[in-house]
Amino acid sequence: MPVEVCFLLADDGTVLWTDRSTSPMTLPDSRARWQAIWRYRKRLAEIAHSHPNGLLAFSAEDETTMTAIDAALGRPLRYAAVTAEAMVRRHPDGATGLEREEPSWAAALRDASDLTGGKTWRF
Repeated sequence: MPVEVCFLLADDGTVLWTDRSTSPMTLPDSRARWQAIWRYRKRLAEIAHSHPNGLLAFSAEDETTMTAIDAALGRPLRYAAVTAEAMVRRHPDGATGLEREEPSWAAALRDASDLTGGKTWRF
C-alpha cells in the first residue's frame, strides 16, 4: 500500500534522514522528525515528501509546516512534494512550480512510498 514518506536532504541530494507514515493521506507530526531537522540544520537544504493521493501541490498543512520550519531555522529551505508521475518544488526565493528535471532521490522517494511498486529502497 502506498504511504507518505519524508526525506531530509543535503544540498548535494544526500538523504540525511527518513520518516515513513502508515497512511497514504498523511504523515503525522513527530518529535523525531523535528529533532532530526534540528540535528541536521546546518546541512539541511530540502525537505521532500510524497503525496500518494496524487495531489501535485502543497496542502494547507504543508504550507504551515514549511513556514514553521523556515522560522525555526532562520532561513528558507527548498521543499518538494512528489507524486507517482511528477514533482512540485518550492525554492528558497518562494518560486514554486513543476520540476522538469528531477533529482536522483525522487525515484528513491517514490520507491520508499511504494508509488511504483518498487522494492529497491528500504529503511
